[in-house]
Amino acid sequence: MEKEMQKEAANPLGELPIPKLLLKFTVPSIIAMLTSALYNIVDQFFIGNSVGELGNAATNIAFPLTTCCVSIALLFGIGGAAAFNLAKGRGEEDAVCYMGNAIMGMLSFGCILLFVTQIFLFPMLALFGTPDSVMGYAKTYVRITSIGFPMLILSAGGGHLIRADGSPNFSMMCNLVGALINTVLDAIFVFGFQWGMAGAAWATIIGQYVSGVMTIVYLTHCKTVTLTGKDLLFRKKYVSVVAALGAAPCSNQLAMMIVQLVMNKSLTYYGAISRFGEEIPLACAGIIAKVNQVYFSFVIGMSQGMQPIASFNYGAKKFGRVKRVYLMSIACGFGVSLISFLIFQIFPESIIRIFGDGSREYVAFAVSYFRVFLFFTFVNFLQPISSNYFTAIGKPKRGMFLSLTRQILFLLPLIVVLPLFMGIDGILYAGPIADGMAAAVSGVMVAKELRRREYGQETLPDRKAQA
Repeated sequence: MEKEMQKEAANPLGELPIPKLLLKFTVPSIIAMLTSALYNIVDQFFIGNSVGELGNAATNIAFPLTTCCVSIALLFGIGGAAAFNLAKGRGEEDAVCYMGNAIMGMLSFGCILLFVTQIFLFPMLALFGTPDSVMGYAKTYVRITSIGFPMLILSAGGGHLIRADGSPNFSMMCNLVGALINTVLDAIFVFGFQWGMAGAAWATIIGQYVSGVMTIVYLTHCKTVTLTGKDLLFRKKYVSVVAALGAAPCSNQLAMMIVQLVMNKSLTYYGAISRFGEEIPLACAGIIAKVNQVYFSFVIGMSQGMQPIASFNYGAKKFGRVKRVYLMSIACGFGVSLISFLIFQIFPESIIRIFGDGSREYVAFAVSYFRVFLFFTFVNFLQPISSNYFTAIGKPKRGMFLSLTRQILFLLPLIVVLPLFMGIDGILYAGPIADGMAAAVSGVMVAKELRRREYGQETLPDRKAQA
């Protein structure tokens, strides 16, 4: 007990200046997100320059399963981290139980997804809209990469718990080491041994297992708490809170997966009746989605770096600090988004050629996809940062609603409806319309939240019921 009190007293989240804290937590989080994106980018680079367009299409087909892994990681990772920090801020002794239940949730669901994928691989790929010409590549890639699902989930979700414990640099190192191993092994397996899709897949899961082991080592030697075997036992009291707080980012990822499935089918169908054919739109969409991941690595990294600071101070009723960390995150997000918008609009062809050469139609579609679908990149920071903000302060219903606005409420219907009138161009124009509407909703909701009277002061005499 005395040891825990000493650790709590040393917690800097409630005392250090907000800019210093945000820099400390955001930079490692961004680097960690970038290295996660690098897993996909590196595979896309080596596959595109060795296997070609069909290989790129196969990785796009497999991407929904990666998204599913990330959704599980966010459910227990962000949910566990937010619950842990809120409880620590309130001085609750059982805060470590939220962390333990989150860890077991990640491992359990990772193993379930592994077995389901191995057993139902072919029907799953057919459901994902895999063309016959791509099916062989996709089966090879997914059957191997699914072996790494438990460690992918643990390393991605465990990083949030490590940051919540006050060690953002170690979380970053877990991702960096795994990504470096993946990159080196990709070069050896794909270019050196000529293993193609299988080589890229094996390089990916080896890197994931190294990151996962590093995560396990840290979580058994936390800095601010001591994790014991009994803390890992599932208990409804803790799991329900973790799941509620992690529901928003998890729902956003699941929504992305659903949209990816519908989009893949739409790209295949409308591509087949256009001059591009069914493979070109599928391959281009996969590449551009992963390039866009690099941009979102900055935005999501900022929101993740904000989370432990906002959660702890909200739990400690230091509401002025909560407001400042959100506004600073928004300002940084706008700067990154504006720069990314300019890059996507000015250099789309140069970016697409990094992943191998293609036909004139291939390049033409990729350039249009960049410039049209990603046109509102300069406002795309608002929805993810705001959604995670509501989750961080213990208001998961609002966070979940915001997380679903772009993908489910706006983008999914537009992908279905617009192509009926515009053909494959309708899919491209669905993106900016959904982005603009989601940003508008986010702005209204956050403005209303920040007008609450407690944000103008540091403390309140009592804690209000959380929405």
